[in-house]
Parts: sequence; structure tokens; C-alpha cells
Amino acid sequence: MPYTLVYHPDVRSEDLPKISRNMRERIARAIETRLGTEPQRYGEPLRRTLKVYWKLRVGDYRVVFKIVGLEVRIYGIIHRREVYERIGRRLAG
Repeated sequence: MPYTLVYHPDVRSEDLPKISRNMRERIARAIETRLGTEPQRYGEPLRRTLKVYWKLRVGDYRVVFKIVGLEVRIYGIIHRREVYERIGRRLAG
């Protein structure tokens, strides 16, 4: 059963412009084929304060998402060095 993909507004305005075009295409393919079909199979649950969220690794980038029914809410596509600092602020705000 396909999942509906819903993006946080900051993903398009802040995250994607910082990523090269070919990496954006690779990430988009991974999101559509993996998160759009079986997010629990391909994602890894996060821990501690982010334990209700999941991550999908695509190269050096992490896609942080939450599964709500048949909806996958994508909160960030951020480089691995800064993902947890930035996503924590984004989710708190």
C-alpha cells in the first residue's frame, strides 16, 4: 500500500537548495521508492529525544521522517554532520 509523502516547508526552502542537483535526484528516488512503499523496512528508528522519528540514510545525507498512519512526514534532509543539531531545533520550533 503506498504512503503519502508530506514535506515540512523548511525542506524545500532550507535543505534542498544546499544539496547538489545529482544528490537531490538520488535522494528523491530513494524517498519515492523506499519511503513511499515501505518506510519501516528501509528506515531506522531514532533514539532518545527523537524516538518517535525515523531516518533514512542516502549517502552523507539523512532524511528524518515520522510515520503517521499511511502518511510519511518528512521533516528534514540534512547532511550527517549537522542533522541532529538542526532537526532538534526544527522540531522544537
